[in-house]
Amino acid sequence: MRALRSSQANSSFPADFIPLGGTSQDCEDCGKAVGLGFQFDYAYQPIVDVGRRAVFAHEALVRGPGGEGAMTVLSQVNDHNRYRFDQACRVKAIKGAAELGLAQPVSINFLPNAIYKPEVCIRTTLEAARAHGFPLEQIIFEVTEGERIEDGPWFAQILREYKRCGFQTAIDDFGAGYAGMKLLSDFQPDIIKIDMDLIRNVDTNRARQAIVRSLVRLCEEMNIKVVAEGIETPAERDFLWDVGISLMQGYLFARPAFRSVAAVDASAFDISPR
Repeated sequence: MRALRSSQANSSFPADFIPLGGTSQDCEDCGKAVGLGFQFDYAYQPIVDVGRRAVFAHEALVRGPGGEGAMTVLSQVNDHNRYRFDQACRVKAIKGAAELGLAQPVSINFLPNAIYKPEVCIRTTLEAARAHGFPLEQIIFEVTEGERIEDGPWFAQILREYKRCGFQTAIDDFGAGYAGMKLLSDFQPDIIKIDMDLIRNVDTNRARQAIVRSLVRLCEEMNIKVVAEGIETPAERDFLWDVGISLMQGYLFARPAFRSVAAVDASAFDISPR
């Protein structure tokens, strides 16, 4: 596997930082959150295909060990443990998806500034998928567009390497933060997830409607799937369907289910005629 380097990214790690080697033991330790100093788990929320009236994928959302909110976990992540936390997230999400018997892809958020050596990060993920019998093509790696990325071209190279290894890639919260169109010009992911702030009340907000329409057209030209996230009302769903978005995620369909598969409200698939 080709090694990818970024001295700028590596320089942000503390002097006493010891990276993992990507071994089977590392995979087992990550799954148990060894070395983190805190425990966490996952809830899973479905991403649905409204046109097919079916589940497209499940997003793995970090939670406390008793189902507590994500911030109870993320507030404990720092420079000394973020690499192990990122690795543990991958292993735990894959392990949980396999144990739940998910037949659809699982989408995992990762921290771009927690990448020490991309080839080791990928190796650990490959080992987790092998150990738990989860197909590589059913793993989606999401990066939040709002994350500050110190070296854009290097980060785009990481995503290309992930894609080369057989993983799917996604940009989460698109339209919310720092990277925006520059990241999209450097790398074309398989999926873009439109930020929920653009989705909220999109059925009545003309500015948001124009932005969403433009994103849909752009992604069509670039052969990128679009997911609208944060849908809470039938009116939001109906507008998004009308502009050509079939993949959706939000409380209208199902809330995240802690350590389990969420049941989708079948009535939420019923598009209102216009």
